[in-house]
Amino acid sequence: IKYLGDDYSPALQTFYRQAAGMVVLLPLILRDPAGSFRTTRPGILLFRSLAGTLGMILAFWAYQEMPLAEANALSFTRTLWIVPLAIFVLGEKIGPWRLGATIVGFIGVLIMLQPSIANAVGWPAAAALASAALFAMTVTGMKMMTRDHTVTVLMVWSAVLGLVLSIPLAVLEWRWPAPVDLALLAAMGVLGIATQACYIKGMALGDAAAMAPIDYTRLVFAILFGLVLFNEVPNWITMLGALIVIVSTLVITLRELHFKQKPPPVRTE
Repeated sequence: IKYLGDDYSPALQTFYRQAAGMVVLLPLILRDPAGSFRTTRPGILLFRSLAGTLGMILAFWAYQEMPLAEANALSFTRTLWIVPLAIFVLGEKIGPWRLGATIVGFIGVLIMLQPSIANAVGWPAAAALASAALFAMTVTGMKMMTRDHTVTVLMVWSAVLGLVLSIPLAVLEWRWPAPVDLALLAAMGVLGIATQACYIKGMALGDAAAMAPIDYTRLVFAILFGLVLFNEVPNWITMLGALIVIVSTLVITLRELHFKQKPPPVRTE
Protein backbone atom coordinates (compact mmCIF):
# COMPACT_ATOMS: atom_id res chain seq x y z
CA ILE A 1 0.00 0.00 0.00
CA LYS A 2 2.68 2.46 1.02
CA TYR A 3 5.15 1.53 -1.74
CA LEU A 4 2.52 1.96 -4.49
CA GLY A 5 1.02 5.10 -2.95
CA ASP A 6 2.73 7.56 -5.30
CA ASP A 7 1.18 6.01 -8.42
CA TYR A 8 -2.07 4.45 -7.23
CA SER A 9 -4.70 6.22 -5.16
CA PRO A 10 -6.30 4.48 -2.18
CA ALA A 11 -9.54 3.98 -4.15
CA LEU A 12 -7.67 2.43 -7.10
CA GLN A 13 -5.65 0.17 -4.81
CA THR A 14 -8.87 -0.91 -3.14
CA PHE A 15 -10.41 -1.83 -6.50
CA TYR A 16 -7.44 -3.95 -7.60
CA ARG A 17 -7.27 -5.61 -4.18
CA GLN A 18 -10.96 -6.50 -4.33
CA ALA A 19 -10.67 -7.69 -7.95
CA ALA A 20 -7.79 -10.04 -7.08
CA GLY A 21 -9.72 -11.37 -4.11
CA MET A 22 -12.72 -11.97 -6.35
CA VAL A 23 -10.59 -14.04 -8.73
CA VAL A 24 -9.43 -16.19 -5.80
CA LEU A 25 -13.01 -16.81 -4.65
CA LEU A 26 -14.43 -17.42 -8.13
CA PRO A 27 -13.87 -21.23 -8.05
CA LEU A 28 -15.83 -21.44 -4.77
CA ILE A 29 -18.66 -19.40 -6.24
CA LEU A 30 -18.85 -21.47 -9.44
CA ARG A 31 -18.87 -24.73 -7.47
CA ASP A 32 -22.02 -23.74 -5.56
CA PRO A 33 -23.48 -20.42 -6.80
CA ALA A 34 -26.71 -20.65 -4.82
CA GLY A 35 -25.00 -21.71 -1.59
CA SER A 36 -22.32 -19.04 -1.87
CA PHE A 37 -24.94 -16.26 -1.78
CA ARG A 38 -27.50 -17.90 0.55
CA THR A 39 -28.54 -15.40 3.22
CA THR A 40 -31.58 -14.15 5.06
CA ARG A 41 -30.06 -10.78 5.98
CA PRO A 42 -28.73 -9.08 2.84
CA GLY A 43 -29.17 -5.64 4.42
CA ILE A 44 -26.56 -6.30 7.09
CA LEU A 45 -24.19 -7.72 4.49
CA LEU A 46 -24.62 -4.62 2.32
CA PHE A 47 -24.02 -2.28 5.26
CA ARG A 48 -20.96 -4.29 6.30
CA SER A 49 -19.54 -4.05 2.78
CA LEU A 50 -20.20 -0.31 2.57
CA ALA A 51 -18.46 0.30 5.89
CA GLY A 52 -15.63 -2.08 5.00
CA THR A 53 -14.96 -0.57 1.57
CA LEU A 54 -14.95 3.01 2.85
CA GLY A 55 -12.87 1.99 5.86
CA MET A 56 -10.35 0.29 3.56
CA ILE A 57 -9.98 3.39 1.37
CA LEU A 58 -9.46 5.62 4.41
CA ALA A 59 -6.97 3.17 5.94
CA PHE A 60 -4.99 2.96 2.69
CA TRP A 61 -4.74 6.75 2.57
CA ALA A 62 -3.55 6.87 6.18
CA TYR A 63 -0.88 4.23 5.47
CA GLN A 64 0.31 6.20 2.46
CA GLU A 65 0.51 9.54 4.24
CA MET A 66 1.65 8.55 7.74
CA PRO A 67 4.48 6.44 9.16
CA LEU A 68 3.42 2.79 9.36
CA ALA A 69 3.76 2.63 13.14
CA GLU A 70 1.56 5.71 13.71
CA ALA A 71 -1.12 4.55 11.28
CA ASN A 72 -1.21 1.09 12.86
CA ALA A 73 -1.31 2.56 16.36
CA LEU A 74 -4.40 4.60 15.49
CA SER A 75 -6.05 1.51 14.01
CA PHE A 76 -6.02 -0.08 17.46
CA THR A 77 -8.85 2.26 18.46
CA ARG A 78 -11.20 -0.19 16.71
CA THR A 79 -11.75 -1.97 20.02
CA LEU A 80 -12.60 1.32 21.72
CA TRP A 81 -15.19 2.18 19.07
CA ILE A 82 -17.01 -1.08 19.80
CA VAL A 83 -17.97 0.24 23.25
CA PRO A 84 -20.16 3.17 22.04
CA LEU A 85 -21.54 0.85 19.35
CA ALA A 86 -22.58 -1.60 22.06
CA ILE A 87 -24.31 1.22 23.95
CA PHE A 88 -26.15 3.00 21.14
CA VAL A 89 -26.67 0.19 18.62
CA LEU A 90 -27.00 -2.97 20.70
CA GLY A 91 -28.44 -1.33 23.80
CA GLU A 92 -25.92 -2.99 26.12
CA LYS A 93 -25.31 -1.76 29.64
CA ILE A 94 -21.72 -0.65 30.16
CA GLY A 95 -20.14 -0.89 33.61
CA PRO A 96 -17.77 1.68 35.14
CA TRP A 97 -14.64 -0.35 34.39
CA ARG A 98 -15.41 -0.65 30.70
CA LEU A 99 -16.48 2.99 30.43
CA GLY A 100 -13.41 4.19 32.32
CA ALA A 101 -11.05 2.10 30.17
CA THR A 102 -12.67 3.53 27.05
CA ILE A 103 -12.20 7.11 28.24
CA VAL A 104 -8.56 6.43 29.11
CA GLY A 105 -8.10 4.83 25.68
CA PHE A 106 -9.38 7.91 23.89
CA ILE A 107 -7.00 10.01 25.96
CA GLY A 108 -4.28 7.82 24.49
CA VAL A 109 -5.67 8.62 21.04
CA LEU A 110 -5.40 12.34 21.72
CA ILE A 111 -1.77 11.84 22.75
CA MET A 112 -1.09 9.95 19.52
CA LEU A 113 -2.64 12.76 17.48
CA GLN A 114 -0.30 15.43 18.83
CA PRO A 115 2.74 14.56 16.67
CA SER A 116 0.43 14.08 13.68
CA ILE A 117 -0.97 17.58 14.04
CA ALA A 118 2.51 19.01 14.54
CA ASN A 119 3.66 17.34 11.32
CA ALA A 120 0.65 18.61 9.38
CA VAL A 121 -0.83 15.17 8.77
CA GLY A 122 -3.94 15.74 10.83
CA TRP A 123 -6.37 14.66 8.10
CA PRO A 124 -4.69 11.27 7.49
CA ALA A 125 -4.81 10.68 11.25
CA ALA A 126 -8.51 11.53 11.23
CA ALA A 127 -8.94 9.10 8.33
CA ALA A 128 -7.23 6.37 10.36
CA LEU A 129 -9.62 6.99 13.26
CA ALA A 130 -12.65 6.98 10.97
CA SER A 131 -11.42 3.78 9.36
CA ALA A 132 -11.10 2.15 12.78
CA ALA A 133 -14.69 3.16 13.60
CA LEU A 134 -15.97 1.72 10.31
CA PHE A 135 -14.06 -1.53 10.80
CA ALA A 136 -15.55 -1.76 14.31
CA MET A 137 -18.96 -1.73 12.63
CA THR A 138 -17.91 -4.50 10.26
CA VAL A 139 -16.57 -6.61 13.13
CA THR A 140 -19.82 -6.17 15.05
CA GLY A 141 -21.83 -7.20 12.01
CA MET A 142 -19.50 -10.12 11.25
CA LYS A 143 -19.77 -11.55 14.76
CA MET A 144 -23.54 -11.35 14.48
CA MET A 145 -23.58 -13.06 11.07
CA THR A 146 -21.24 -15.93 11.99
CA ARG A 147 -24.05 -17.40 14.09
CA ASP A 148 -25.98 -18.56 11.02
CA HIS A 149 -23.69 -17.91 8.02
CA THR A 150 -20.68 -19.87 6.80
CA VAL A 151 -17.25 -18.33 6.30
CA THR A 152 -17.61 -18.80 2.53
CA VAL A 153 -20.91 -16.89 2.35
CA LEU A 154 -19.53 -13.96 4.33
CA MET A 155 -16.37 -13.79 2.23
CA VAL A 156 -18.22 -14.07 -1.09
CA TRP A 157 -20.67 -11.31 -0.24
CA SER A 158 -17.84 -9.11 1.04
CA ALA A 159 -15.77 -9.68 -2.12
CA VAL A 160 -18.59 -9.13 -4.61
CA LEU A 161 -20.09 -6.09 -2.93
CA GLY A 162 -16.67 -4.67 -2.13
CA LEU A 163 -15.65 -4.92 -5.79
CA VAL A 164 -18.85 -3.29 -7.02
CA LEU A 165 -18.69 -0.49 -4.46
CA SER A 166 -15.04 0.29 -5.26
CA ILE A 167 -15.64 0.78 -9.00
CA PRO A 168 -17.05 4.37 -9.07
CA LEU A 169 -14.09 6.02 -7.30
CA ALA A 170 -11.56 3.83 -9.11
CA VAL A 171 -12.90 4.87 -12.52
CA LEU A 172 -12.23 8.52 -11.72
CA GLU A 173 -8.50 7.84 -11.27
CA TRP A 174 -8.11 4.84 -13.56
CA ARG A 175 -4.75 3.62 -14.83
CA TRP A 176 -3.51 0.24 -16.01
CA PRO A 177 -0.78 -1.08 -13.72
CA ALA A 178 2.68 -2.08 -14.86
CA PRO A 179 3.40 -5.84 -14.60
CA VAL A 180 5.36 -5.54 -11.35
CA ASP A 181 2.72 -3.26 -9.83
CA LEU A 182 -0.03 -5.65 -10.93
CA ALA A 183 1.76 -8.50 -9.18
CA LEU A 184 1.96 -6.47 -5.97
CA LEU A 185 -1.68 -5.42 -6.19
CA ALA A 186 -2.73 -9.02 -6.83
CA ALA A 187 -0.65 -10.18 -3.87
CA MET A 188 -2.49 -7.63 -1.70
CA GLY A 189 -5.79 -9.17 -2.79
CA VAL A 190 -4.70 -12.75 -2.15
CA LEU A 191 -3.25 -11.91 1.26
CA GLY A 192 -6.39 -9.92 2.08
CA ILE A 193 -8.59 -12.95 1.32
CA ALA A 194 -6.36 -15.24 3.38
CA THR A 195 -6.40 -12.79 6.28
CA GLN A 196 -10.18 -12.39 6.15
CA ALA A 197 -10.72 -16.15 6.03
CA CYS A 198 -8.51 -16.70 9.09
CA TYR A 199 -10.11 -13.82 10.98
CA ILE A 200 -13.70 -14.86 10.28
CA LYS A 201 -12.95 -18.48 11.16
CA GLY A 202 -11.27 -17.39 14.38
CA MET A 203 -14.25 -15.21 15.31
CA ALA A 204 -16.60 -18.12 14.62
CA LEU A 205 -14.61 -20.61 16.71
CA GLY A 206 -13.27 -18.49 19.56
CA ASP A 207 -14.14 -15.69 21.91
CA ALA A 208 -13.55 -12.26 20.38
CA ALA A 209 -12.53 -10.87 23.77
CA ALA A 210 -9.83 -13.52 24.15
CA MET A 211 -8.44 -13.01 20.64
CA ALA A 212 -8.43 -9.22 20.55
CA PRO A 213 -5.00 -8.75 22.22
CA ILE A 214 -3.34 -10.78 19.43
CA ASP A 215 -4.04 -7.88 17.07
CA TYR A 216 -1.45 -5.75 18.85
CA THR A 217 1.40 -7.76 17.33
CA ARG A 218 0.76 -5.66 14.19
CA LEU A 219 2.46 -2.71 15.86
CA VAL A 220 5.70 -4.68 16.28
CA PHE A 221 5.75 -5.61 12.59
CA ALA A 222 4.77 -2.07 11.56
CA ILE A 223 7.70 -0.60 13.50
CA LEU A 224 10.15 -3.11 12.01
CA PHE A 225 8.94 -2.79 8.41
CA GLY A 226 8.68 0.99 8.65
CA LEU A 227 12.24 1.24 9.94
CA VAL A 228 13.80 -1.23 7.47
CA LEU A 229 11.86 -0.39 4.30
CA PHE A 230 11.04 3.31 4.70
CA ASN A 231 13.57 4.56 7.29
CA GLU A 232 10.72 5.60 9.61
CA VAL A 233 11.70 6.13 13.23
CA PRO A 234 8.65 5.85 15.54
CA ASN A 235 7.68 8.99 17.41
CA TRP A 236 7.95 8.31 21.14
CA ILE A 237 4.82 10.35 21.89
CA THR A 238 2.85 8.21 19.43
CA MET A 239 4.17 5.02 21.02
CA LEU A 240 3.21 6.34 24.48
CA GLY A 241 -0.33 6.98 23.28
CA ALA A 242 -0.40 3.54 21.63
CA LEU A 243 0.66 1.95 24.92
CA ILE A 244 -2.19 3.70 26.73
CA VAL A 245 -4.68 2.50 24.09
CA ILE A 246 -3.34 -1.06 24.29
CA VAL A 247 -3.54 -1.17 28.08
CA SER A 248 -7.08 0.26 28.11
CA THR A 249 -8.34 -2.21 25.50
CA LEU A 250 -6.65 -5.08 27.32
CA VAL A 251 -8.54 -4.06 30.46
CA ILE A 252 -11.80 -4.20 28.48
CA THR A 253 -11.14 -7.52 26.76
CA LEU A 254 -9.60 -9.39 29.69
CA ARG A 255 -12.25 -8.19 32.14
CA GLU A 256 -15.03 -9.28 29.78
CA LEU A 257 -13.30 -12.62 29.30
CA HIS A 258 -13.07 -13.06 33.09
CA PHE A 259 -16.80 -12.49 33.58
CA LYS A 260 -17.73 -14.76 30.66
CA GLN A 261 -15.67 -17.61 32.13
CA LYS A 262 -16.78 -17.02 35.70
CA PRO A 263 -19.10 -19.85 36.79
CA PRO A 264 -22.59 -18.95 38.08
CA PRO A 265 -22.98 -18.75 41.86
CA VAL A 266 -23.98 -22.00 43.61
CA ARG A 267 -27.30 -21.84 45.42
CA THR A 268 -27.20 -23.05 49.03
CA GLU A 269 -30.91 -23.12 49.61
